Amino acid sequence: MQLFTNVKLIVEDRIVEHGYLVEDQGIIQALGEQPVPEIWEKHANSVIDGQNLYLSPGFVDIHTHGSGGFDYMDGTAQAFEQAAKAHLRFGATTILPTTLASTDAHLYKTLDIFRQVSKLTDGMPHLPGLHLEGPYFSTREKGAMEKRHLRLPDERHYMPVVEYAGGLIRRWSLAPELDGSLEMADRLVKQGIHLSAAHTSATYEQMSEAFDHGINHLTHFYSAMSTITRDKGFRVLGVVESGYLIDGLTLEVIADGMHLPPALLRLVYQAKKHDQICACTDSMRAAGLAEGPSILGPLEGGTPVIVEDGIAKMPDRTCFAGSVATCDRMVRVLMRDIGLSLWEAVRASSLLPATFMGLGDETGSLTVGKQADLVIFDEGIDVKRVFVSGMEVPVRN
Repeated sequence: MQLFTNVKLIVEDRIVEHGYLVEDQGIIQALGEQPVPEIWEKHANSVIDGQNLYLSPGFVDIHTHGSGGFDYMDGTAQAFEQAAKAHLRFGATTILPTTLASTDAHLYKTLDIFRQVSKLTDGMPHLPGLHLEGPYFSTREKGAMEKRHLRLPDERHYMPVVEYAGGLIRRWSLAPELDGSLEMADRLVKQGIHLSAAHTSATYEQMSEAFDHGINHLTHFYSAMSTITRDKGFRVLGVVESGYLIDGLTLEVIADGMHLPPALLRLVYQAKKHDQICACTDSMRAAGLAEGPSILGPLEGGTPVIVEDGIAKMPDRTCFAGSVATCDRMVRVLMRDIGLSLWEAVRASSLLPATFMGLGDETGSLTVGKQADLVIFDEGIDVKRVFVSGMEVPVRN
């Protein structure tokens, strides 16, 4: 049993200035304001003095391609493991490793590697499942996806993947306007897979229909998705407008302060209910490293990029190539650019993404009965200590 004292607790709707928390066997047992109840002081095996720093729920990143110099599609268990561990330094205790559209052989190999690595627990974040990003995307909104890997949804293709994965897939992003997407949604939602619209040219009407079929989340809002166009003079609304208009359609924003400029990020939060927006990193391998040359995607066959000014760019600097955000940075951006309070920014980076992916009963907030996934940080959101299910993991600064 561990007793955390002298901490400022970040709970779901406020900050408890003089707080304590009790963890036992990886589960939060009690929390509240000082003074600490005598029973906990008496039976605690260790007492951790938080030195008046913040005690936060661990961050939950539901869209990340890599970190610390590694990508989840590098093709080795070592790279996968190291990418996962790298997130811990920045407070992410639960992640959904994310794939790119690729060859079938590459996808199945990634599933094999994830099956192997997901069994590891020592010094690892929680890995509740994979996020498959593609290959069922619009060629008009392909972004960094390679056109040769894109295809239409066909049960002869996706059902063997689902069956082979055997429950490893937590989330799948696809373009809902493609022939076969709604049929795919009908089948996969029943299996507990969370579906998101991404790299899509859908109209508002198509997105509304997709929402009724269980495609209820938007991947990296504004990036690689349709907006208002004209058809014979008439304005046609796209996926961006759907995000604002469809109540219950949840959004994720790449909260690096770059993909969405501050004014646009403020617009999102002014126009949409806050409890329907979460933050994600959509990070590539260069996240957490010094700026300079890097590779987008797998080491073999990936795209050379340059990281500068806090983002990855194509070598000719004509466009962005990827995010190098980390979870601590997300919290700072939400506070700086939106004016969210600390507890609101933490909730957008922990409880809300967990809830959107069906993990809210397990993690994402400081609540009795949930996993003791904890982060201690200072006023600058500089992470000092990290605990996964009550076990402290190394944090190198």
